[in-house]
Amino acid sequence: MKRFTYRARDSKTGKIVKGAIQAESERTAGKLLIEQGFTPDKIVEEEEGGLLSRLQNKIRNKDKNVFTRQFATLIGAGLPLSNSLRVVAEQTQSKPMRKVIEALLSDVEAGKTLTETCQKYPDVFDNLYIALLRAGETSGTLDLSLIRLADQKEKDEKMMSDIRGALTYPAIILLVIIAVLIFMVLVVVPQVEDLYHDLGKELPWATAFLVGVSNFIIEQWFVVLIVLAVAVWFLIQFTKTDVGKRWGAIIKLNVPLFKGLFLRLYNARFARTAQNLLSTGVSIQDSLRISGEAIGNIMVQEQIEIVMEKVKQGKPLSESLKSRSYILPLVPQMASIGEQSGKIDEMLGKAATVYENELDEQIRTISTLIEPILMVVMALLVGFIVIAVLMPIYAIVSDVQSG
Repeated sequence: MKRFTYRARDSKTGKIVKGAIQAESERTAGKLLIEQGFTPDKIVEEEEGGLLSRLQNKIRNKDKNVFTRQFATLIGAGLPLSNSLRVVAEQTQSKPMRKVIEALLSDVEAGKTLTETCQKYPDVFDNLYIALLRAGETSGTLDLSLIRLADQKEKDEKMMSDIRGALTYPAIILLVIIAVLIFMVLVVVPQVEDLYHDLGKELPWATAFLVGVSNFIIEQWFVVLIVLAVAVWFLIQFTKTDVGKRWGAIIKLNVPLFKGLFLRLYNARFARTAQNLLSTGVSIQDSLRISGEAIGNIMVQEQIEIVMEKVKQGKPLSESLKSRSYILPLVPQMASIGEQSGKIDEMLGKAATVYENELDEQIRTISTLIEPILMVVMALLVGFIVIAVLMPIYAIVSDVQSG
């Protein structure tokens, strides 16, 4: 998605307005502006710049969450929409986020609804955001919709932060393992080879293998770097393809230690998103579609799409959710209770709370388990290298004693 700056004339007021819009091409940007009631005068694609520029202009989830929370507070306090946006823009520390807010303010002052102007920035405001904004503006409860958004985004961010935090220490241990292996292979093993070469003796098989690896890395280091760089680039590009996304989704749902964790994460995210959408009056079809997109796993999303089709055919949500792959049992059970009591959104929220709590517990459990597993792996790898180094030294000592 490319970003374009534009100057256009508002068809209703005749005023000249300026702003920014995201689209696939300049032509598509022009069509979007026309659909929004503007007559384009000038459309210019913004230069992306280098990697540093893109990183500097990246809007973090934290920035969006802070904006949403502050905006909800001001709207709830009774401030007009444009005044609320202006105050939030002045308080925002993130320059990229401030630019987006200022663009929103410009469009709102030109007569556009908040939903319409937020749709110009799909990389910032996802479908869930847009759906809740539209529901809030339509029902006159924009502040409540924004509060729900802020609550959900903060919960989601906390869950992901907890997962990243649980994996940080194991990742550091893994880096230490790799550093120790590289040091021993590149520094210690060549010294043993020199010692055996001076004595004119043949290296044991384990030592000979490590010597071969060491010599290749030292002599062909540039080839190793190129291969690693190409492999990393290929992996990054592959994960962006449909096949790569599917493989990534399958791996997350089938890795023994992490399967339960990701299942709870996706089910909590689905139930919480559906709760917020249904509670604001969004139709069940749209709620299921947006909730599926918000999950972040294509395999689970496809299962939700099947559920959506069954609901479209007239089946109850609880029945449609039953026996679906990757949908944990509590979700259809709570949906069934909600259908009977007329509080389906509330029951889905309770299911989300249960899985969020279980997720916290499982993160702590995995964090506790993964450390000794990595230590055992480190012991085995380093032990192999130590044996490969000590074997020839022990052999030399034995020869000297026997001689």
